[in-house]
Amino acid sequence: MELPTLQERLATVLAKRESLKKLLELPDSGTLRIDIESALAELEELISDFRRTFPDLNIPAQEVRDGGDD
Repeated sequence: MELPTLQERLATVLAKRESLKKLLELPDSGTLRIDIESALAELEELISDFRRTFPDLNIPAQEVRDGGDD
């Protein structure tokens, strides 16, 4: 896979992560919140894997989630 293609796909993943973060802030997400948190955790793991696999890519820093109960 070419580097520009990889960077485009990573940008898509990062955009989806931001969308999930916005959904997580909604006050009435109910039981959907569990699914949102799970999807966000999986995307953060994927981004972490990208960083380890492609250390030369310029991947924006992500904030650390505490994973605690709210």
